[in-house]
Amino acid sequence: MLSLNFIREQTQEVVDRLALKNFNGTIVISRIVELDNQRRDTQKKLDDIQSQGNAIAREIGVLFQSGKVTEANRLKENTGVLKSQAKELDLSLESIKKELDELLVRIPNLPHPSVPPGKTPEDNLVVLQEGEIIPAAETAVPHWDLTTKYDLIDFITGNKITGAGFPLYKGKGARLQRALINFFLDEAIKAGYTEVQPPYMVNAASAYATGQLPDKDAQMYHVALDDLYLIPTAEVPVTNIYRDTILKSQELPVRNVAYSACFRREAGSYGKDVRGLNRLHQFDKVEIVQIAHPDQSYKILEEMREYVTGLLRKLELPFRILKLCGGDMSFTSALTYDMEVWSSSQARWLEVSSISNFETFQSNRLKLRFKDETGKMQTAHTLNGSALALPRIVAALLENNQTPDGIIIPRALVPYTGFDLIG
Repeated sequence: MLSLNFIREQTQEVVDRLALKNFNGTIVISRIVELDNQRRDTQKKLDDIQSQGNAIAREIGVLFQSGKVTEANRLKENTGVLKSQAKELDLSLESIKKELDELLVRIPNLPHPSVPPGKTPEDNLVVLQEGEIIPAAETAVPHWDLTTKYDLIDFITGNKITGAGFPLYKGKGARLQRALINFFLDEAIKAGYTEVQPPYMVNAASAYATGQLPDKDAQMYHVALDDLYLIPTAEVPVTNIYRDTILKSQELPVRNVAYSACFRREAGSYGKDVRGLNRLHQFDKVEIVQIAHPDQSYKILEEMREYVTGLLRKLELPFRILKLCGGDMSFTSALTYDMEVWSSSQARWLEVSSISNFETFQSNRLKLRFKDETGKMQTAHTLNGSALALPRIVAALLENNQTPDGIIIPRALVPYTGFDLIG
């Protein structure tokens, strides 16, 4: 959530930067400023009336002590009028704050000045591409056929048990999943992240704090009876560890890593681009989260990007890094890098990670602060990244490494899988 003070003091800058996300904020930002002026004016009137009431109450006390009962009772009548006025102002203030909050939570985060303009993924900026893209052999097949051939994933039975988008991993397919999870966790721990194992369900306050609500309400699975949400990513529960928390500057940066299953409704998703593992309702992911000092957060973002780059190199996959344009960024992000791997059989790039700096957008909702060296309270920056999401990594590994003898396992994974070939 954007700071109300920043919106009031830098109104035109807010409108201009929101335009990079293709969000026309002219009317809503103007309304927010108008409501904030009303709030401040109403609050001042209420404070003045309460101050008058307190002064009269003290005077009444003195009059009663002096035996001037008639004068005291006359003043008490005046306090009744003040109380009535205060009640009306209090109700008005509550109404103003409610509308103000409803508008504020629907304003996206401001994009960083370096974010390129654009409206669609085609406008994203390629900042790095690495690895040889070898055309698939004539005999090469997509991963959904390979998983059937080698009995790795059963989409039909998963559909029977639950529905489309809930695959059943089997045999070496299940072992490959477990190997990737352990590999990603071990690499993160070696890089200085502390592992946590979060709940897979969160309450509405947690989903609101990280920006899933109200923006992504339709994309989340909701358990109405308990008013709980299945997590779309471990980012949500892990970041909420620090909700309503005051850290010390020397504790920053805080680094956490978590494996979790992830659940996304992906309403409206259909077609060839969602076939097989390309888009699922339930999938596995290892997530890295950092809480950072504002002066260090963009340096840390680059470090996180380089860390995920190292994982892709160890998996020996061709990849590229995109800096997302304004129109392709998430509601909460200030700057995002997407990591994509090359799918040889599908002849297209598959997103496997997003690494984002949210600056203070989540922290304002979380009420996540820290005390600097002078004892001054500041709002921390939050960052997170997929390190990595498994489905499309598995798809690329299967497709890119298929040979007449079977599917070759990258050397870095062999100690985790216990086999070097699926055949």
